[in-house]
Amino acid sequence: MAPTCNETLSLSLSLSISHQVLCIYISHLLVTAFLPHYLSRLFKHCKTTKSLIRIILVPSPLFYIFFYKMVSQNVVVPDATTGIITVSTVSNSSVFTPSAQKPPTAPGHISISKKKLLKSLEISGDQSQRLNSWVDSMRASSPTHLKSLPSLSSQEELNSWIKRHPSALDMFERITEASRGKEIVMFLDYDGTLSPIVADPDRAFISSKMRRTVKKLAKCFPTSIVTGRCIDKVYSFVKLAELYYAGSHGMDIKGPTKGFSRYNKDKPSVLYQPAGDFLPMIDEAFKQLVDKTKSTPGAKVENNKFCLSVHFRCVDEKKWSELALKVRSVVKNYPTLKLSQGRKVFEIRPMVKWDKGKALEFLLESLGFDNSSDVFPIYIGDDRTDEDAFKLLQERGQGLGLLVTKFPKDTNASYSLQDPLEVMDFLRRLVEWKQVQQ
Repeated sequence: MAPTCNETLSLSLSLSISHQVLCIYISHLLVTAFLPHYLSRLFKHCKTTKSLIRIILVPSPLFYIFFYKMVSQNVVVPDATTGIITVSTVSNSSVFTPSAQKPPTAPGHISISKKKLLKSLEISGDQSQRLNSWVDSMRASSPTHLKSLPSLSSQEELNSWIKRHPSALDMFERITEASRGKEIVMFLDYDGTLSPIVADPDRAFISSKMRRTVKKLAKCFPTSIVTGRCIDKVYSFVKLAELYYAGSHGMDIKGPTKGFSRYNKDKPSVLYQPAGDFLPMIDEAFKQLVDKTKSTPGAKVENNKFCLSVHFRCVDEKKWSELALKVRSVVKNYPTLKLSQGRKVFEIRPMVKWDKGKALEFLLESLGFDNSSDVFPIYIGDDRTDEDAFKLLQERGQGLGLLVTKFPKDTNASYSLQDPLEVMDFLRRLVEWKQVQQ
């Protein structure tokens, strides 16, 4: 029997609806499979909020089709129990909201909730820019090859830097001539200056030759070690009681043991501790940093009494940004502590107006040279924190700073030495020169 007109119309309508439903369902499956992948790749490659918005607003036409089908009112969802295709109404907000009717995520892809999306947007914005800036600064603070120095574009620039900061060994006679008739006072950093930079900071031992050289130096000139380490740690390395020690970047200053030096006379052993009130806070921050960074292989937290150091020399560079975030997440809880960087190390110090330059000034005053024109301070160091001392000498117009480095750096130092071996050579020549003068 031939179908009636109504039956034909009903059949056509049913086929039409079935066709539309099938198309919508296929589109829905495509969205489910590709949208999370699209978004995850988008967040991975976007470094700023601006670029993220630009990509969202101008994506591929395929994404527009998928997204429209996803948020349209007629979204087809399969019934997991009956296998029957039904039509349901979905609002725009439900795109990122879990529900009982949410289709399963395609294997190998990650579904993104609204909360995670907003969080990704935040990370891709200002925080990402700040983080990238920190990582760039971490690389720049510890150059290992010439390509890591963006300012060095040619051999001419390298030669120009050497002309501005010539070798102290090559200019030794000029240095001694400038100091003639004045009292030389020596200030020495420890890591990278008296001892080589090593992977494990607990094994940064001074050589026997360097110890003998420094001992002879202290017999000729007042000599201080100014370091970021705590005094007890650096003294266990140096083991010279005749020196002045300024630990924790100058926030813990002690004079020579009585009877070991002709310079301290009757002055007390402990001279100055400007950050004494911060000790409980620093101990608390130390425990949090240890706990926070223990999951980062190679990271090492060092308690230097009045400051903290987080060493990342043995951390994979791919993990630097992760470590920086961990360190900052702890430091932000202590508004009176400040975070800075050195050679593959984060430094956390109290916000007091004190640094290695202030320590140098204090020691000169303790030695009776505060307003003297007959003093010639020489400061030798290799790190960013030593720049405060270099700058102070430059401002005073007295003495000079020597930067220990094999690579050009922006510095306030007048001269340069390449490594601890050259430092030892310079100190040895200085002792020999003094002995001839006597």
